[in-house]
Amino acid sequence: MRIFFFSEECYNGDVDKEEKTYIHVGSSAELTGAHRRIYRFFEVLPGLLSWGTLIGMVLLSWQKPLWAAVFIIVFDLYWLIKTVFLSVHLRINHRRLKQHMATDWEEKLLELESDRVSGIYQLVILPFYKENEGVVRETLEALVASRWPKERMLVVLGREERAGEDAREIATRLEKDFQTVFGGFLVVTHPTDIPGELPGKGSNIAFAAREAVLHVVDTRKIPYTDVLVSAFDIDTRVYPDYFLCLTYHFLTAAEPHRSSFQPVPVYNNNIWEAPALSRVVATSSTFWQMMQQERPERLTTFSSHSMSLKSLVDVGYWQKNIVSEDSRIFWNHLLYYSGNYRVVPLSYPVSLDANIGKNAWQTILQVYKQQRRWTWGVENIPYLLFGFMKNNTMPARLKWYYGAIQLEGFWSLATNPLLIFMLGWLPLALGGTAFNETLLSYNLPRMTRTLMIIAMSGLIGSALISLSLLPPRPPHYGWKRNLGMVFQWLLVPVTIVMFGAIPGLEAQTRLMLGGKWRLGFWVTPKFRK
Repeated sequence: MRIFFFSEECYNGDVDKEEKTYIHVGSSAELTGAHRRIYRFFEVLPGLLSWGTLIGMVLLSWQKPLWAAVFIIVFDLYWLIKTVFLSVHLRINHRRLKQHMATDWEEKLLELESDRVSGIYQLVILPFYKENEGVVRETLEALVASRWPKERMLVVLGREERAGEDAREIATRLEKDFQTVFGGFLVVTHPTDIPGELPGKGSNIAFAAREAVLHVVDTRKIPYTDVLVSAFDIDTRVYPDYFLCLTYHFLTAAEPHRSSFQPVPVYNNNIWEAPALSRVVATSSTFWQMMQQERPERLTTFSSHSMSLKSLVDVGYWQKNIVSEDSRIFWNHLLYYSGNYRVVPLSYPVSLDANIGKNAWQTILQVYKQQRRWTWGVENIPYLLFGFMKNNTMPARLKWYYGAIQLEGFWSLATNPLLIFMLGWLPLALGGTAFNETLLSYNLPRMTRTLMIIAMSGLIGSALISLSLLPPRPPHYGWKRNLGMVFQWLLVPVTIVMFGAIPGLEAQTRLMLGGKWRLGFWVTPKFRK
C-alpha cells in the first residue's frame, strides 16, 4: 500500500520500489497511521531536547545550585576544548584553501586521460526570483570568465512565474545577451501553484533541471554520467578555476557518482558594503564550512553545490515540498544508496552576497530571517531518522553515527550560546543564600570568565584569516574600514546568540508545534549599495 508522498522519478529499476517510497517525504502531514505518529515524534524531538536542556538548567540552578555550578564549569571546559579543536581545523583548511586557489587545475587535468576530461559537461542551474538584473548578470559574467570551455557549459536560468513581468523581461534580455556564449542557454519558467510543491528554490531548480535534461541533455544524447550539475544561488560568482577544480575532484573520486562536491561559500560580493553584524554572521558561516571541509565525514551539501547528473536523476532531483533542499539532497542520496554516499570537500571558494538591507534595522531583520531559514535545516532530523527506520539495508552504525551527529549539532546550535553567555549566572541568582555563601559560588564567575577569555582569544586568529579572504578594498573606503574588519569580531558573543541560538531555537520550536507554525521558503533580498 502506498502511503507516502513519492516522486515516481526517484524510482530506479534496480532498486526495490516499495523500499524507497520514503525518499521524498516532506513532513508528518503526508503520512498516515503509525508512520505519521512516528514521524511526528521525530519532528518534536529536537525542540524537546533543546527546551528540556534550557528549562532543566533553570530548575537545576534553583533546586540543586551546586550541581548546576559544576555542570557550568564542566560545560565551559568542554566548549573551550571544542573551540580549540575547531580552530585547528579552520587553520588547516585555510592553508588548503590558499593552496587550491594557487593550483593550476587545468594543468592537473592534463595529467588525466584526455578523453575523460573532454567528455565532461557542466550544467549550471540558477534559480531566479525578483533579484535585480545586475546581480544575475554578474553571476553570468563570472561563468563567462571561468576557464572551462564554454561549448561544454550548459546554463539554465530558472525564472519563477510568480515573480511577474519584470523578471520575465530581465530573463529575456539576459537570454539575448548570453545565448550564443555558452554551449546552451535555457530560460525555464517555473509555473505557479503546482500541486504538492512548496514555492521556493527546491521546486524551482527541480523543475529547471528536468527541463534541461529533456530539452538539452537528452536531445544531444549526452550521457548522464558525463554531466556535472551545479545548483547555484543566483548571486553565486565562481572563481576562474572552479569548474576545473570540480572536474578534477570528480574524475579522481573513488566513487564519483556516489559523491556530491562542496565548495567553500565566501560572502565577498559586497562584503565591504555590509555592516559589522552582517559581516560577522556571513564570515562565521564561511568559517563553519571551512571547519567542516576538514571533517568530510560530517560534511553535507550547503547553498551552492555540485553532483553527477546520474545520481541526481536516480533520486528524482531536489525535493519540491521542503525549504532546506540544499542539505536535503545529500540525505536523499544517502538514504537512496543505503549509506554509500558522501560529500567531497573542494576547499575552493565561490563568492556570494553578504545579507544587507536598505537600513540597519532591515539588515538585522533580514539576517535573522536568513539564519532562521538556514537553521530550519532541522527539518532534516525527522526525515533522516524516519528514513533510517525504513531502510533495512543501511548499516546500523551509520544510522547511529549520522543520527547522533545531527541531533547533537542542532542541540548545540540552540543551547550552547545561551548556556555560555547568558545562563551561567543562574546558580548565583536562583541558588539562594546557602549556595551564595559557598566558596564555589565565589569562584564560579571567575572560573567561567577565565575559560571564556581563553576561548575568545582564538578570535584573533579568526580576524587574521577573515582579512586574508577579503577582496581588494574599494578606493572609496579608507584604511579605517580595515580596522572595522578586525574589531568586528568583538561582536561574536552577540551574533552567536542573536543570529545563532535564538533563530535555531525558534526553528526547532516551529517544527515541534507543526501545522501553521512550519516555515515556508523566504527569499533573501539581494541589495547592493
